Amino acid sequence: MNSGPQSKHPHLNSVSDAVLDIKRNHRKGVPEVVLAGYKSVEQVLAIAAAFLERSGRAILSRVTDDQYDALVGRYGDAGVDWYRASRTAILRQGDSAVESNGGRVGIITAGTSDHAAAEEAAIVCQEMGCVVHLHLDVGVAGLHRLFEPLGALLDQEDVDVIIVAAGMDGALPSVVSGLVDVPVIGLPTSVGYGHAGKGEAALAAMLQTCSPGLAVVNIDNGVGAGATAAMIAIRAARCRESAR
Repeated sequence: MNSGPQSKHPHLNSVSDAVLDIKRNHRKGVPEVVLAGYKSVEQVLAIAAAFLERSGRAILSRVTDDQYDALVGRYGDAGVDWYRASRTAILRQGDSAVESNGGRVGIITAGTSDHAAAEEAAIVCQEMGCVVHLHLDVGVAGLHRLFEPLGALLDQEDVDVIIVAAGMDGALPSVVSGLVDVPVIGLPTSVGYGHAGKGEAALAAMLQTCSPGLAVVNIDNGVGAGATAAMIAIRAARCRESAR
């Protein structure tokens, strides 16, 4: 019986209406993070089950209340690591613990309202084996708050890269980038009000920076910021190890 054309890419596996990149983590070191919010409950359950069966781990972002209830109903509270701010769920099966690779990532937020995007970035970094040092609410409205955590990131924690999450005017990443000798990733957030309050002002400000060493991801793209930061940190950790 003909089951239809076979995929040219054996690492891609169809589940429901999704085509899953199960081996992305092995191919490039970044696990697939499934954007759950636009999918049905049935699709999310099917995708989670497929990842658990084939890789032992499922990472779901922007999970809705109905999806979360369904995941807990199937796997139990203990089976779902739940990160409330970013609405991220991680499910594990068997021996899927992430080994540390020595990468060190710093994350700073301008305000506590930027926590959701920062948490999403932190989760990706941790799931890629990096140690994360998170400092909240040190924005330019009270710039004196920045110096102690920034000193800790550079001196005590010796991070390889810093993610800076900011909404409103998006000024903090440029400030940080002008003070440090490690790469900085600007993470604009949709926090704010008035003109371009959905993050466009923050994105534009970061893109228009005159501070060298600042790269920028899209609005609220904590996954992209975390993946990029972790890849930098992992490469730096390998260089440290080879230099010993």
